[in-house]
Amino acid sequence: MSLTVLFAASNDDWQKYSAALKTAFADARLDVALVTQAEPETVDYIIYAPSCSLRDFGPYKNTKAVLSLWAGVEKIVTNETLTMPLARMVDPGMTQSMTEWVTGHVMRYHLGMDAHIVNPSQDWIWHSNPLAQERTVCILGLGELGTAAARSLLALNFNVSGWSRSAKAVEGVTCFHGAEGLTQALGTADIVVLLLPDTAETANTLNESTLALLPKGARILNPGRGPLIDDAALIDALDSGRIAHATLDVFRVEPLPVDHPFWAHPKVTVTPHIAAATRPVTSSVEIARNIRLCEDGQPMINLVDRARGY
Repeated sequence: MSLTVLFAASNDDWQKYSAALKTAFADARLDVALVTQAEPETVDYIIYAPSCSLRDFGPYKNTKAVLSLWAGVEKIVTNETLTMPLARMVDPGMTQSMTEWVTGHVMRYHLGMDAHIVNPSQDWIWHSNPLAQERTVCILGLGELGTAAARSLLALNFNVSGWSRSAKAVEGVTCFHGAEGLTQALGTADIVVLLLPDTAETANTLNESTLALLPKGARILNPGRGPLIDDAALIDALDSGRIAHATLDVFRVEPLPVDHPFWAHPKVTVTPHIAAATRPVTSSVEIARNIRLCEDGQPMINLVDRARGY
């Protein structure tokens, strides 16, 4: 029996994903009519991104699941009309991209590369770096992305710690959880990487109080979500010298407004939300796999816990 799958995203997304999705559905032995418009009662599955106009899921009474095209679900998870299962995107291509970005910028900080890359006065700046095992990188958020980044850094011999809201265990990583664990994790972190979801509980995880827990001269990478950091508190910590530098890929408002102080701050590097993007080919395979599981009567993967928000 043919399935009707509604692609509810932007026109640009349709151009990027339509061919990859059709190939993935065929490979998964799914007979699918992939459409951008349909009568709600005929739709079996919805592939969704908040960039589209769909907000009311009430009429989609026969829809079995909504599959997010984005990793973050904060813009949809609180929608009260969405009563069917919601699956977040866990894309191997995006995971690899995030791991490469995190590893690259950790190494940039570790090797002190900025002093040589930007050196207009041509100073002969000599310094001896500690070895990786003498540097602690703390990853806040030990989900799919955080765990992958941790394993990459472990392979380079960094001392890796991690924090999550609930207890996690990652081989080789010193794991902390809860409020007391956050204090312990930040207290020894030379470099902090934020990879937490965007929820009410994670907002301003790095604020005036928690930034003060970091060793003087610590560095921060945020490729996770903009609201994880209190912007004003971070600027104060940079100005005081408590934090040596921050590289930020995500922001509360995007694109980052041209008058935002991050742009001009000498201790901030801005990258334009490029750390990780969903890749059409690999993400389409994941979407097809999840639909195949549901059609076979098996539990779908990466379902969102509405209470936790991710």
